[in-house]
Amino acid sequence: MTDPKPPLAGLRVIELGQLIAGPFCGQLLGDFGAEVIKIEPPDAPDPARGWGAAKVDGQSLFWPIIARNKKSLTLNLRTEKGQSILKELAKSADVLIENFRPGTLERWNIGPDVLHQINPGLVITRISGYGQTGPESHKAGYASVGEAKGGLRHLIGEPDRLPARAGVSLGDTMTGTFAALGTMMALFSRERTGKGQVVDAAIYETVMAFMESLIPEYALAGHTRERTGPILPKVAPSGVYPCSDGLVIIGANQDTLFRRLADMCGTDWADDPRYASHDARGENQLELDGKISLWTKQRTVADVLALCEAYGVPCGPVNTAKDMLADAHIAAREAIIRVAHPLLGDVPMQGVFPKLSGTPGGVKKSSPALGENTGEILSTIGYDEAEQQSLRQEGII
Repeated sequence: MTDPKPPLAGLRVIELGQLIAGPFCGQLLGDFGAEVIKIEPPDAPDPARGWGAAKVDGQSLFWPIIARNKKSLTLNLRTEKGQSILKELAKSADVLIENFRPGTLERWNIGPDVLHQINPGLVITRISGYGQTGPESHKAGYASVGEAKGGLRHLIGEPDRLPARAGVSLGDTMTGTFAALGTMMALFSRERTGKGQVVDAAIYETVMAFMESLIPEYALAGHTRERTGPILPKVAPSGVYPCSDGLVIIGANQDTLFRRLADMCGTDWADDPRYASHDARGENQLELDGKISLWTKQRTVADVLALCEAYGVPCGPVNTAKDMLADAHIAAREAIIRVAHPLLGDVPMQGVFPKLSGTPGGVKKSSPALGENTGEILSTIGYDEAEQQSLRQEGII
């Protein structure tokens, strides 16, 4: 039976972050029903409101995703009155997210020591480049820097070129995801103890968590992983192969899968000692990939996908956004949804993941206008219209 309420219904989250890492954490919590109150200075809104490689009528296509399901409150936290309002709001909050440089909240007199006196159960999720402690904690940290420090950038790209990057801010979204996970663990702990705590999420550490056995490979075996382009060294076949009209990914490095691939291609590769075992295929990787590429080049993407499905060989297209919008499987699972926006109309965007069978999340509204919910939120903590008007005149809200 499906519960009409999402799993985080009733959870109040204050989001102080900007750009990607902190707001992505807030997006994830909002996707599953939390009330997320995004706070921005009235005179300096989140730069992400204008982000994106392409815009429609000057409107960002990035903002409606990362700010979906959120409320907007303008508040100048550099002032004592703004800080007082934040403290009042914190009394009724469950979570506070921030991704400022470490020490910023403390300078504003709203650090964890102060907030936990006001609300001992508050979970304070802090996202930064280097963490809240250590000799480099004071440094500014962007995703690109964290990806480099954590080892990821060294591994991306072709071996004879400078390190490349993914086309999205992996360090930010990965850390936002880990921060959301840490937030939920802290809330689970609060159920037992009644006490909140600080969640300290560093971009470079999140990246390190995805580095598999890179560190012991060097420390214990003297092996340093290097950039290898589209392949995994000694794991074959597993890579990108050209077709007559596009590209496919084929992964058939296990012996049983490779025999199916060889049969599909009408060859005796599986009985050839150069390719008959995992280790042998690894030693002859480039040669084998060349032969597979010659076979795929003679066929369309659709033909290769159909043959791979028939033979039980893992294979998939290298999709663009256009491809994903036309993908029947993506549509069937509602992995792309359409969300109404007051200026852009229906905006297609990725759905809510993962899918929960009993208490699924969802997107109820697109991104808010700056300060759209300021009056509504302040009225819940006792500020009447006259007081709000005074705060506006002072530039507090």
